Amino acid sequence: MYSKFIKPILYVLFLIIVQFTLVPLISIEGVVPNLPIIAVIYYTLLYGQLYGTYFGFFSGLIFDIASGGLLGAAMFTFTISAFLSGYFCNENKIEQNTSTFMFSLIVFIVSIINCFIYSAISTKVQAIGFLFLFLYTGLLPGIYTLIFSFAVPLIKPKGNLL
Repeated sequence: MYSKFIKPILYVLFLIIVQFTLVPLISIEGVVPNLPIIAVIYYTLLYGQLYGTYFGFFSGLIFDIASGGLLGAAMFTFTISAFLSGYFCNENKIEQNTSTFMFSLIVFIVSIINCFIYSAISTKVQAIGFLFLFLYTGLLPGIYTLIFSFAVPLIKPKGNLL
């Protein structure tokens, strides 16, 4: 029970703290990676779509409370991201999806969608074009998150890392 419920929450709490303290120091022109979404996707692939959807909801709630931003924006996008990554979940391919670079591809796809929806919900400026919104707030953070997601298959031993 500890490894399925408490441990993932502790990892997400750690990544949220890192997200708000250290990640702004490595931002490039205001573009930052989304580290907590990597853990949400990992645990969704590990335990299934339903578990991931609930986990994404609670992780997003914690993220919203910690950020002080629009309450419900991260909760909504993390839930959608976990639900979408659940489509890649297959109990016969858990090891393949979490231990290979397929994991990074899944993170890239879901991260782009996550960042785009989050910025579309929380952006107050209505004059921003769709292409700019997709490229600057969807694709670039997705690429940046992809770079950090390479760490999971590289350092994950044959078993569960997180």
